Amino acid sequence: MKRLMVMLSMVAVVLFATQAFTAEKDKEAITKNVDEVVAAINGGKGAASFAPDAYTPYVFIMEADGLLIVHPTLAEKDLKVEGMPIYEAIMAATEQGEWVKYDWKGSEKNTYIKRTDNNLVVGSGY
Repeated sequence: MKRLMVMLSMVAVVLFATQAFTAEKDKEAITKNVDEVVAAINGGKGAASFAPDAYTPYVFIMEADGLLIVHPTLAEKDLKVEGMPIYEAIMAATEQGEWVKYDWKGSEKNTYIKRTDNNLVVGSGY
């Protein structure tokens, strides 16, 4: 019985470590994607020219007033109407980039958000 408990404990540690590594790797990829989109917009590329599904997970681009320019299902919709808790959380975006957490439909979401030079908000998360 003691051996079984030790084995189960080891499996739990391995699973936790793997999950933590995956989350950190996901954060790096998300940050890179958002930073690339922001740099492209700051360099003159039009925000509407981005496809949300060109990135995994998807990238969204929003005007400061809440209008989503790029989003897989909510493009041309007002995020203040569609999801005020999300809008409130992502308004913390800065030009340096921020990670924010919020609850959406019973799940905790982690989103990296960053502002462009022309005050658009670009974000992605899990």
